[in-house]
Amino acid sequence: MNPASAKPRLSLWRILEMNLGFLGLQFSFGLQQGNMAPIYSYLGASEASLPLLQLAGPMTGLLVQPIIGAMSDRTDSRWGRRTPYFLVGAVLCSAGLFWMPLSSSIVMAVSLLWLLDAGNNITMEPYRAYVSDRLDPSQHGLGFLTQSAFTGLAQMLAFLTPSLLVWAGMSQDWVDAHHIPYTARVAFMVGAVLALGTILWSVLRVPELPLTPAERAHIAAQPKSLGATLAEIGSAIRDMPPAMRKLALMSLFQWYAMMAYWTYVILAIARSVYGTADSTAPGFRAAVLTNGEIAAFYNAVAFVAAFAMVPIARRIGAARLHAACLVCAGIGMLSLPQVQDKALLFVPAIGLGLGWASMMGNPYVILAGSIPPERTGVYMGIFNMMIVIPMLLFSVTLPLFYEPLLGGDARNVLRLCGLLLFCAALAVWTVRERKVA
Repeated sequence: MNPASAKPRLSLWRILEMNLGFLGLQFSFGLQQGNMAPIYSYLGASEASLPLLQLAGPMTGLLVQPIIGAMSDRTDSRWGRRTPYFLVGAVLCSAGLFWMPLSSSIVMAVSLLWLLDAGNNITMEPYRAYVSDRLDPSQHGLGFLTQSAFTGLAQMLAFLTPSLLVWAGMSQDWVDAHHIPYTARVAFMVGAVLALGTILWSVLRVPELPLTPAERAHIAAQPKSLGATLAEIGSAIRDMPPAMRKLALMSLFQWYAMMAYWTYVILAIARSVYGTADSTAPGFRAAVLTNGEIAAFYNAVAFVAAFAMVPIARRIGAARLHAACLVCAGIGMLSLPQVQDKALLFVPAIGLGLGWASMMGNPYVILAGSIPPERTGVYMGIFNMMIVIPMLLFSVTLPLFYEPLLGGDARNVLRLCGLLLFCAALAVWTVRERKVA
């Protein structure tokens, strides 16, 4: 196999170009986080049912990413190893984004979310592996934290777009027959263009490295059947590096908390700042826009913080830095339900931004340094299982105790999120990663 040391070092500009597609991909995720719970609410869904309606994301992540990861490790096409998956996923993602705000029923919205999340997940895993494939190990930290920065920028823009449209003159109360605001319709269609356009730019401007004869021979010798792919996933799980095993516990707490936050933060803000739980009230639509502004702010914090974290991670280690950022995010989560003034919501959002920047970069720095290069795709897919399984647990367990333990109050969900992030910080503190010079 081609030694990692033979990979050419890229300039910062080229690394930005290769990760530009991540901006389009994360714009899509930002639209989901900020709009799916409101869209379901507009279409008549109850608060307790929201986690079950959000199953598409974790289910497609669980089913798609490990399989796509193993398949891309064994792909040798004229377009490259990962590129075919980028392009197929981008087309599906764009189609889902275009049609989502036109949903006329909960069933239609759920079906489109499955299509959208399938596209996102087909693209996401090869994109993580692409960084590990394309960059010298000494640039992995910069590569993954650049993806984190683009996550912050893209989601900032996704959350802010409806408010920008309102500031430009669109009415927040201009809705269609199904109560879905036209601001959401425009934002999703912008996302459809970005998802396809930015990924095309990345793969054309910074193509994959050509496979060496040894790599081609290794891929040709691998069985390509579905059974072989599943067997490879099972073998990789058995051989999982110790550092990756330790990340699993952290992921359990971290991603349960984040899925809960994304699902219930708008409902919490509607109660604490606008004094309403009625999804048809003007105060609820104002809460949707306020959440977009707050999320845009914490993603802007994440964008800046991601670059600042590069030298800090080299100095103290990605694991300890991630633990510190999770504590900041936990404090922010605990503080949000106490705030009754819109302007003060931006203060705890700083902690959320630091945590989000770290979540999108530092765990992957730890992971990339602990896995064998020839199995990067399958291990990135398995690592995504550690993200989506907690989300699945959230979807099936939180409806069971939302009323009896949390009093049917979304603000208590956010308090639970804060405690879970503290637990995640304790879990990741013990992880020791391999340092790359």
